[in-house]
Amino acid sequence: MEREFTPGALRALAAAATWQLGETFDGLRPVTILMGLLAEPECRAAAVLRSLGIEEATVLGRWPELRRSSRPPVVPLDAPPAFHAEADFIFQAVDAYMDWGDWPPIISTEHLLLGLAAGNQAVAVWLREMGLNFSELLDQILERYGTAVTWRSPDLTSESVTAEPVKGADQDLGLSQVEDSASSVTQSADKRSGEIKPGAGSESSAEVRHGHTMSKPALAAEMRLFRIVDAATNRSLEGLRVIEDYARFALDDPFLVKEIKTIRHELAQIASAFPMPVRLAARETQYDVGTEIKASDELQRLSEGDLLDANFSRVQEAIRSIEECAKLLVPEIAFSVEQLRYRCYTLQRAMRIGERASERLSHARLYVLVDARSSEGDLRDLVASLVGAGVHIIQLREKRLRDRELLARARLVRDLTRGTGTLFIMNDRPDLAVLSGADGVHIGQEELTVKDARLIVGAEALVGVSTHNIEQARQAVLDGADYIGCGPTFPSTTKDFSEFAGLDYLRQVAQEIRLPAFAIGGINEENLESVLATGIQRVAVSGSVIQSANPAEAARRLLARLGS
Repeated sequence: MEREFTPGALRALAAAATWQLGETFDGLRPVTILMGLLAEPECRAAAVLRSLGIEEATVLGRWPELRRSSRPPVVPLDAPPAFHAEADFIFQAVDAYMDWGDWPPIISTEHLLLGLAAGNQAVAVWLREMGLNFSELLDQILERYGTAVTWRSPDLTSESVTAEPVKGADQDLGLSQVEDSASSVTQSADKRSGEIKPGAGSESSAEVRHGHTMSKPALAAEMRLFRIVDAATNRSLEGLRVIEDYARFALDDPFLVKEIKTIRHELAQIASAFPMPVRLAARETQYDVGTEIKASDELQRLSEGDLLDANFSRVQEAIRSIEECAKLLVPEIAFSVEQLRYRCYTLQRAMRIGERASERLSHARLYVLVDARSSEGDLRDLVASLVGAGVHIIQLREKRLRDRELLARARLVRDLTRGTGTLFIMNDRPDLAVLSGADGVHIGQEELTVKDARLIVGAEALVGVSTHNIEQARQAVLDGADYIGCGPTFPSTTKDFSEFAGLDYLRQVAQEIRLPAFAIGGINEENLESVLATGIQRVAVSGSVIQSANPAEAARRLLARLGS
C-alpha cells in the first residue's frame, strides 16, 4: 500500500535511522523508531512519551544494546529510510485501527506511536507497562483525524440506537462525537486493548453478527446490560482507588501501590471495549432504585481492615458483573476480566497478611539463628541467655539431627521462649513447627512454597521466606509471606554461598517493600552500620552472636545499635 508521511514523521524516522541494534544498520526497528520519535521534541507523540516520563535514557535503560549508527544513512526529505521486517507490524496495526477509505494513508508521529503500542511485541508491552493508555491514544487520533467510533449492537438493523455525544463527559478518552451511521468504524475488544489477533480488520464472526436483524426488545436488553457494565465499572474503579490510596498514604508501600495501579489501569483499558458514549446513554443514576437502599453496615467501618475488605469485596463483585455481561456483549474480553478478579483476590490476601505481620513484628529487630548445639544442656544455656538478653526472634536451624532428636530440641526452645517477648521459628520444617508449638516456620527458595507451608502450620503461624533478589521479594509478598529474609549480604561463618545479593539488594527492598524484611548473611557489629544505611532496620545473625565468647552480651550490643 502506498503511504505518505507528515514532515514531522519523516524527521522522526530520519532520526531513528541514526540508531541500530547489532553491528550494522539493517532497517528501522520498533525500538529505533521509538528513539526517533523522542528526537522530534515538538511532535505530539514525543509529548505523550514525555508525559509518561519516557526519555532517551529511559529507553536505553531498557534496551542497553542500542547504539548509534556508525554511518547514518542519507535520508531523502520525501521518503523514509528502509524498515526492518520487525517494523511491518506497526503499519499493519495502524491499518487495522484506521479507516483510510479511498485515500492513501498519511502517517503522522501519532500513528507511528499507535502502531508501536499495539500488539504484544516487546516495545508495545513496555509502553503499556510505562502507563501508555492505548485506548486513549486511539480515541484522540480518531477524533483529531476525523474518524468517529460507534458501538454497533449485535444484529444491527437500520433501526439501531446510537448514543448521542455528551460534551465534556469523557475528556480522558477524547471521544467527542459518534456518527449515527452503520458505516462507522466498530472497534473490537482486541483493537481497543491494543492487541492484534490473526485476521484483525477482516470480517470476523462478531462483524457478521452485526449484520443480522435485531428486534427493539433485544436492543433494549443490550442497553440494560450496558447500564450494569457502567455501574459495575464505576464501582470497581472507585474501590480500587480507595485501596490504592490506602496503600499509598497509610501503608507507604510502593510495591502494593504499583500492583493496584496496574490492575486499575488494565481494568480501565479493558472497559474501553464498552464505549463511554453508550455507557452514558445507558446510565440512569436519578432513577436507580438502589441509591436509596442501604444495608445496616454499609455506612460504617469499624477498622482499617474493614475498610480494605469492604472495598476489595466491592471491586471483586463489580468485576464479576462486568465479566458476566461481557460474555454477552464482548465475549472475547471475559477471560481477561476474570483474570483481573483473581489478581484482586491475591492482592487482598497480600495486603491483609502484610498488615497483620507488620503489627505482630513491629518490635522485632534482632533475629538470631541457632543450631541444636552438642547437647540439650548447651542449647538450653544458649537460648536462655538470648531470651534474657531480649532477642526478639530465635530460629532453630539444624540439618544434622534425626527427626526425633530435632523435635525434642525444638520443644526445648519452645519451652524457654513461651510467655516471653521472644518468638520461636522453626527452620524448613513446618511439620516440626506444629508439633513443637513454634510461632512459625522459615522456608527457602528450594523448600516448600508459602502455600504448602501455610496448609501445615495454619493461618496464625508466621511464615518467613528467604529471598535473594527483588523478584523473589515481590513474589513472597504476593504469596502471602509474613516476613522475608534478604541476603546473603556478606560472607558468613555459618553458611557457604556462591553469590551474594549484597547491599544493593537491601536498598531495593527498603525502597519498595514494606513487608517486614531482615537482612541476613555475615552481619556483625563492624558492618552493621552499612546495613542500616540501606534503609533496612532488621537483621538476622548467627555466627556473630552464637560463636562469641558471651552470646548474650553480643546480642545486647546489637540490640543497642538497633535501637531496641
